[in-house]
Amino acid sequence: MADSRRPSCGRFIWHDLAAADPAAAVQFYSAVFGWAATTQHANGGTFLRLQSNGDDVGSMYTLSGKEREHGVPSHWTPYVAVDCIEETVRRVENAGGTILVQSFEVEGAARIALIADAGGAVLGLWEALAHE
Repeated sequence: MADSRRPSCGRFIWHDLAAADPAAAVQFYSAVFGWAATTQHANGGTFLRLQSNGDDVGSMYTLSGKEREHGVPSHWTPYVAVDCIEETVRRVENAGGTILVQSFEVEGAARIALIADAGGAVLGLWEALAHE
């Protein structure tokens, strides 16, 4: 996933694509940018790791059937590096934002959460896991 070194707090460091049709999305991004997609296992499921010339650029997962039924379109979510996700979540709430998805660990990668800012814009938070 992202660089194993701890990223600078407050910087955009990762991008997730929630895709209604992952096969079509892989074909599109491969044709446009030359990206490759490889399957990554995490948390009992899988997602696709997107790479450009062997470097990670993001990941892709399939929108759930429920999301598609409710008209949720394919969309990108950018992630910002944070030092302490729980503290950042508290600051989001204190500043008038909303926690859309509580923090959880993505096996072998990071602790993440999804928030909406005070104006409703969605953003991901990314706390890198400590690597020994």
